[in-house]
Amino acid sequence: MATASSNTRSFSAGRVILYALLALFCIYYLLPLYVMVVNSLKPLSEITAGGMMALPQDWTLAPWLSAWSTAQVGVEATGLRPYFLNSILMVVPAVALSTLVGALNGYVLTKWAFRGSTVLFGLLLFGCFIPFQMVLIPMARMLGLMGLAGSVPGLIFVHFVYGIGFSTLYFRNYYAAFPTELVRAAQIDGAGFFRIFYRILLPSSGPIAVVCIIWQFTNIWNDFLFGASFSDFNSQPMTVALNNLVQSSTGVKEYNVHFAGAIMAALPTLLVYIVAGRYFVRGLMAGSVKG
Repeated sequence: MATASSNTRSFSAGRVILYALLALFCIYYLLPLYVMVVNSLKPLSEITAGGMMALPQDWTLAPWLSAWSTAQVGVEATGLRPYFLNSILMVVPAVALSTLVGALNGYVLTKWAFRGSTVLFGLLLFGCFIPFQMVLIPMARMLGLMGLAGSVPGLIFVHFVYGIGFSTLYFRNYYAAFPTELVRAAQIDGAGFFRIFYRILLPSSGPIAVVCIIWQFTNIWNDFLFGASFSDFNSQPMTVALNNLVQSSTGVKEYNVHFAGAIMAALPTLLVYIVAGRYFVRGLMAGSVKG
C-alpha cells in the first residue's frame, strides 16, 4: 500500500513537472505571435511610446485594413490584397499538379517497376537536396525559352518541377507497403494501368496525400527566393510583397501595419495545419517517412 502511494506521488510529481515544462515551451514559442497580434491591434503611438508587451489601450483594426488594401507596397499603395491573390493562384495548381504527378510516379516505381527505375528514383531523390540557388540560372533560362518569365504560370511551373521529387518520395514509400496482390488481381479482372491507379491506389492515398499537400503548400507559400527571382511586379507572391511593404516605409515605420501584414502572410499555412494537422501526423505514421 505504501509502495502504491509512493508511486502515485511520484507519478503526480512527474506529471506536474512535465506540464510545467510544456507550458514553458508553449509560452516561449507563442510569445512572438502574442507580440505580433497585440501590436497589430494598437495605434502606432502606443507602440512608439514603449510597452510592446502590454495589451492595447485603444483597440483598432486600422492597421489590418491598411495592410490589406492601402499600404504602400513598392511604388503603389495597393496593400497586400493583389499579392495574396497571386499566391493563391500560384499555390493551388502547383500543389495539385505536384501531388498528382508524385502519386503517379510512386505508383509506377512500385507496382510497374521497369529496368532502371531504381536509378530514376535515386535521381528524383537527389533533386530534393539541390539548393534553390543552384537552379536559379537554368530555371530562368528555361522560363525565358517557354515564354513564362515574370508570370504566375512561370512560378507554378517552377514549384511544380521542384516539388516532384518530394511528392514522388512520399508516394513511392507509401505505395511500397500497399499489397501488390490487389494490383495483380485487378489486372486479371481486366483493369488497365490508369483504371487500377484511379480505382484502387488513389482512393487509399488519403493520409499520404494530406502529408504531401501540407508539405508542398507550406514550402510554396513561404518561398521567397523563387518569387523574388522569377516574378515581375504584377505576379509577385505574398512573401515578396511583405518584404516590399516593410522596405517601402519611409519616415515613421508603421510597425502595427507590418505586424498585421506578417500575420496575414502566415494565416493560410496556420489554417492548413489547424484543419489537417491530425491527418498530417496520421500520414507520417502510415509511411511517408519509411523507405
